[in-house]
Amino acid sequence: MSGLMAFYIIFGVLLAILAIPLWNESITPNGLYGFRVKKTMENEKIWYAVNKYFAPWLAAVGLLTAFAAACMYYVPGISLDVYSLSVLAVFVLVFFLGIVKTARYMNSL
Repeated sequence: MSGLMAFYIIFGVLLAILAIPLWNESITPNGLYGFRVKKTMENEKIWYAVNKYFAPWLAAVGLLTAFAAACMYYVPGISLDVYSLSVLAVFVLVFFLGIVKTARYMNSL
C-alpha cells in the first residue's frame, strides 16, 4: 500500500504544480492543458479569466488528494480497496465541485 500512497501523493503534488501557470495566466489557449471548452477556446480573455479561477481548485484537488492519501494510510486496519476508493472519492468530489463552480463562473462572464 505504500507504493499506492506514494503514487497518490506524487499525483496530487503534480496537480498542484500544474495549477501555478494557469493561476499566473502563463498558458495560452491550447488543446492539451487548462479549462478547455468551446467558450474558453474561442475567446482569449475568457480563457485567462476562467483558468485563473480554476487554478486554485486544481491546486486544492491535488493537495487534498495528497493529504487524504497520507492520512488514510495510517488508518488502522484499512484495506487496500477502501484506501484507494477513499482517496479517489476525495479527488472526484473536489474536482467535480471545482468543475461545477468554474463552469458557473464562466457562464457569468
